[in-house]
Parts: sequence; structure tokens; C-alpha cells
Amino acid sequence: MNISRKKDAKEVKIGAMTVWEYPAIDKRIHGSVVILNGRYPKKGRVVNEKVTELGFVLKGSGKIMIEEEEINFREDDQILIKPKQKYYWDAKATLFMPCTPAWYPKQHKQTL
Repeated sequence: MNISRKKDAKEVKIGAMTVWEYPAIDKRIHGSVVILNGRYPKKGRVVNEKVTELGFVLKGSGKIMIEEEEINFREDDQILIKPKQKYYWDAKATLFMPCTPAWYPKQHKQTL
């Protein structure tokens, strides 16, 4: 068993998004807490080239545009984002986001 504590998490702010990046304790899975307060990214979309993300909405609501599908979500919903899907968020929400394999910055890209 391993534990990753908030005191060891790194706060990353990117525009309307704040992410608490917990240290990866296993290369097969990683978790973070994401706080959205508007549109992320501000324009265009982002894509994860290697990881699958599962967003569990802890509080709030909003929408995510994945490829050409707009999905409205609210508290207690789950959102699955597969590798290579282009998306953006527009929300006021807090999500827990496990990723498999473990998320790493180099594979996360912004697109137009």
C-alpha cells in the first residue's frame, strides 16, 4: 500500500483551471483534483496522447466538448476521456481525475 498526501501535491494554475497534482505512486495510475472556473483551455482544445482520464464531478456543473459532442454534467456524474480525443471544459466544478497510465505533462497538448 502507498499513500499520496495533499501536503505533497503540487498546485498548478492554468487560466481558469487549478490542478492539485498528487505525486504518482504507480506508473499505471495517477490521480489529481481539478478545479474549473470557466473555459479551459481559453481557446482551442487539449488532447492527451497516451492516457485515459476519468473525471468524477465532486461538486458544480458545466459542459465538456469532446470531439464534436457537447456533454453537460453535474455533481456525481463521471466523464470518460479517451486518449487522442480533443476536448475543452466550460464549467464551475471540482473533479477528481484518475488517469491510466499515470498522467505526465509531455503527452498533454493544446490544439487549435
